[in-house]
Amino acid sequence: MTTTQTPDTLHRILDYSSRPDPYPLYAELRRTPVARQEDGSYVVSTYREIADLLHDPHLSSDVRNLSHPMPSAEGTTTPAFINMDPPEHDRLRRMAMRHFGPPHTPGLVAGLDPDLTAVVSRLIDDFTGRERIDIVDDFAYPFPVTVICHLLGVPREDEPRFRLWVNDIIDAIAYDPKTDPKEKLDNGIQARQALRQYLGGLLEQRHGKPGDDLLSRLANDDGPDGRMTDEEIVATANLLLIAGHETTVNLITNGMLTLLRRPEVLQRLRVEPDLVVPLVEELLRYEPPVHIIPWRAAYSDISVADTVIPKGSQIMLMLASGSRDPDRFRDPDRFDPDRRDNQHLGFGSGIHLCFGGPLARRETQIALTELARRLDGPRLVADPPPYRRSPILRGPIHLPVDQGGG
Repeated sequence: MTTTQTPDTLHRILDYSSRPDPYPLYAELRRTPVARQEDGSYVVSTYREIADLLHDPHLSSDVRNLSHPMPSAEGTTTPAFINMDPPEHDRLRRMAMRHFGPPHTPGLVAGLDPDLTAVVSRLIDDFTGRERIDIVDDFAYPFPVTVICHLLGVPREDEPRFRLWVNDIIDAIAYDPKTDPKEKLDNGIQARQALRQYLGGLLEQRHGKPGDDLLSRLANDDGPDGRMTDEEIVATANLLLIAGHETTVNLITNGMLTLLRRPEVLQRLRVEPDLVVPLVEELLRYEPPVHIIPWRAAYSDISVADTVIPKGSQIMLMLASGSRDPDRFRDPDRFDPDRRDNQHLGFGSGIHLCFGGPLARRETQIALTELARRLDGPRLVADPPPYRRSPILRGPIHLPVDQGGG
């Protein structure tokens, strides 16, 4: 079957002007579930096809399997396991998970509840006496950054340094050589190298000094798979530092924006705190922090929705579009915290299911519960608020809110 090209729709989605509301464009994109683009890449936008591909062993996460290398991959040395395939992916993920969650550290996330609540309480305490707050700068950013720094063993006071690097790295992920200046790519490459050098310096200090933080554990603990090399530890720490706060910032901010637009749901959360669990799952479907997996590679020719995708082709998976697919979700453009059948794509699926998903969920549950309980008559200052540049990790860059009743 010959696929219909929809380059204009994709370009409009990626254009910054669409950041406040890309969902009508996703609906347009879904008319052609698998669409070949002018550059030979393929965009997949429907739930069933995305879910199938995320579980398809013929799909590669290794950039080296692309017929045409991606510019944003330049300067990469040892990749993180998220950009690897089995068996190396499985080995490294297993070694990292040994220190981050079940079965070896099953109580890690649950055991953080008192610390998470304490950080949230301190941040909200600082709102006292202020008529206007920025949910991003004053809350949604410092909260997960504090947590991931503690878990990894990264000094919290170094945040101003790595924040600049992370911003440049995120910008470079969506680099388009047709529209973006080369400086955007170069900044991303330099930032990636600087961040890895910084993490490598922290790792050197951990050798021979066992501790409770993840860097120390990875540097000194031997498990059934042995020990990671220093390059592998730095790549893993780099992934966890960035993913450990960037996605959660978006999820909390998107969540608060959604609640402020629906005062009746915000009020309900105040009096029904247990609602937060299904509410966060619905947020992951309705306003997810990650909208796009920008590339996967076809190991061999793959048939998807009667379309043959040739070996080596770049495949873009539109996760946020899939989670709004009316063929999978009833009334998908309605935010429904009571939704039961909710197997969303908010954290992906398959072997690359988000490593830190349990932590991000718990952080967001505590954050939104406490914000709902303690904010005094919050009101949006601007709707839509200003958004971050990235179409991949989508969320407001600022969310100004007035409080104090009235």
